[in-house]
Amino acid sequence: MAKVHGAKDHRNLCTLFVRCLCAFNAIARVLGGFRVGENEAKKMGERGRISRDANGSIESPSQSSNLNYWEQPFSQPYFDNATRRDVTATVGQMTYLHCRVRNLGDRSVSWIRKRDLHILTVGILTYTNDQRFQSLHSDGSDEWTLRITSPQIKDSGTYECQVSTEPKISQGFQLNVVISKAKIIGNTEMYIRSGSDINLTCVVLETPDPPSFIYWYRDRDVINYSGRGGISVVTEKQTRTSRLLISKAQPPDTGNYTCAPSASDSASVTVHVLNGEHPAAMQHGNSSNSAVTRLLPIFLLFVCHSIQVLLVTDVYVPTRVVKLAR
Repeated sequence: MAKVHGAKDHRNLCTLFVRCLCAFNAIARVLGGFRVGENEAKKMGERGRISRDANGSIESPSQSSNLNYWEQPFSQPYFDNATRRDVTATVGQMTYLHCRVRNLGDRSVSWIRKRDLHILTVGILTYTNDQRFQSLHSDGSDEWTLRITSPQIKDSGTYECQVSTEPKISQGFQLNVVISKAKIIGNTEMYIRSGSDINLTCVVLETPDPPSFIYWYRDRDVINYSGRGGISVVTEKQTRTSRLLISKAQPPDTGNYTCAPSASDSASVTVHVLNGEHPAAMQHGNSSNSAVTRLLPIFLLFVCHSIQVLLVTDVYVPTRVVKLAR
């Protein structure tokens, strides 16, 4: 009987040991799987493919990516602010307004004149009877350009580049149309002594860009540099100035001199080259002292008259006082 009981106890002990071993293995597998899941989640989280909600639960990659895509600003159209939005144009010279839209997708771009909310273009189609306005766009480009042919002063104002999102987004452009003109420094009529230099300086005003050229005319003919020696022209495009120098002017050099820049109104001055002194307005070279010379005698006459009045007053008053006292 003792041997039977001993055998039963041994089998029971073995059974208990096997069960404990199985339970231990099961717990180890669960714990190992949990660590693997945490490690994988950590790696994916570092790669930005998963995220956790407010309760700490791991979201699926598809849910996280969908949420981030629609929240990211580049998923919607936006304007490139690197383009120039304040444009100055010259009357009659073609000008452009450049609007750059990123991530446009299937939306459309329109140009609208702000002062009357008139739709000028939609896409590349023109929606106005004024054919001076046209939209330019190349396939695959982000740029939508409004071209204005022969702009006038009345075209100055704000123009909006609008994208058909919901709600709509727009960017304003300010257009300033000016009249560019030339000016010759000095009087419009000059008198030069024979043998002196004719020195004329022309300045181009109200121009957004330097002129391509500046021509000088005498009467209706372009000044011929080879026909007569001693003529030189120095033009500085950046400062928008041009200087005409005619050395040792002679009476045949008399005439109407015109400064004619590209894309600007011209300016003229009449030059008289005389053999003798001119009593009214003789100039030596391009001297600006003629006005002072003419006014100097008048000024001296006024000073002499004032001194004379003071001297007479000083003598006369005491004499009168003495007579009254007697």
